[in-house]
Amino acid sequence: MKSLEPAWVSGFVDGEGTFYVGIYRNPTMKTGYQVLPEFRIVQHKDDIQILYKLKSFFGCGSVRKNHDDRYELRIRKFETLYQKIVPFFERNQLQTKKKHDFIKFKEIIHLMEKGKHLEVEGIKEIIKISNLMNRGLKHKALEILKELNASG
Repeated sequence: MKSLEPAWVSGFVDGEGTFYVGIYRNPTMKTGYQVLPEFRIVQHKDDIQILYKLKSFFGCGSVRKNHDDRYELRIRKFETLYQKIVPFFERNQLQTKKKHDFIKFKEIIHLMEKGKHLEVEGIKEIIKISNLMNRGLKHKALEILKELNASG
């Protein structure tokens, strides 16, 4: 199997990858909410082999069914995002609008590394940043922000 080149991977992610930060209610957390960042690449089942090559390239993640005939490489482990994914895209910069999503994603990862996701004010900040990513305003995140603002 021919190894992938970093510039090719960066270009592929520019077109096919997503940096996403989910914020979910979780009563087991001190704040009542959990922040879950993830990096994912989705492909049609006919191209699943590239997901496995990318998994091998990054040395992490899981390939699983996404929806219908699509599969995804998903990387969620915080340490992996912080130690591998963020440094890779700092060295191999994206060229499209996705670069801006990555910058926001990186900002959130750094806030989490400082433990800010374990504080109400930190979650508020993360929600505000995440709402600037991808397609913009996320209604569930805005509901959580409203709840946090009302409670404190």
